[in-house]
Amino acid sequence: MALLEIHRLRYAWPGQAPCLNLVDLGVAAGEPVFLHGPSGSGKSTLLNLLAGVLLPQAGGVSALDTPLATLSAAARDRFRVDHMGLVFQQFNLIPYLPVLDNVLLPCRFSPRRRARALESAADLAGAAARLLEHLDLAPDLWRRPASALSVGQQQRVAAARALIGRPEIVIADEPTSALDVERQAAFLDLLLAECAAAGAALVFVSHDRRLAARFPRVLALGEINRAEAA
Repeated sequence: MALLEIHRLRYAWPGQAPCLNLVDLGVAAGEPVFLHGPSGSGKSTLLNLLAGVLLPQAGGVSALDTPLATLSAAARDRFRVDHMGLVFQQFNLIPYLPVLDNVLLPCRFSPRRRARALESAADLAGAAARLLEHLDLAPDLWRRPASALSVGQQQRVAAARALIGRPEIVIADEPTSALDVERQAAFLDLLLAECAAAGAALVFVSHDRRLAARFPRVLALGEINRAEAA
């Protein structure tokens, strides 16, 4: 069953020609997909459309059989926190909050994510700690504000926040860009294992084509985007 579906999606920024004109595409439960393309090809725009942050001018995105464009902005926000784990390039951490509090934000706003996190841990702090340990973030960092961490450390905190509570859809935009090779491998091990255990659909965008070998399905944005051929 496809958890995430694109239906003839078309998007243009105001005053510009369409940057995305996509064929129909689905990502199944438990399926990891690696998406690549050159800078400026619309990868980040596509991920914002998949998450319902942006809405297309034509066609649409359905997640868990819900057409995102039919939801109000508030309902899309609720749907996103309940069902999606997002790692965007800007991380969007709250700088003054400690690492643990940043990771647990989805559980604070979503009773559903909170309940799912507690299925595999005695408490929420334990659920967050398991992810942070797998991502090689030492416990002495967990009480520090996010702003005190390096870029690579912040990226791993954002990844832990995306995975907490086992969301059904995980969308990751260059999530390993600030990690060294060893930590990239550990990150991918955790990400793929968590998504497989949750039966989550994973869309992973990266410029680093070496990582594609870890994914059974690899897509080039230029091959599915008819706007580039226009």
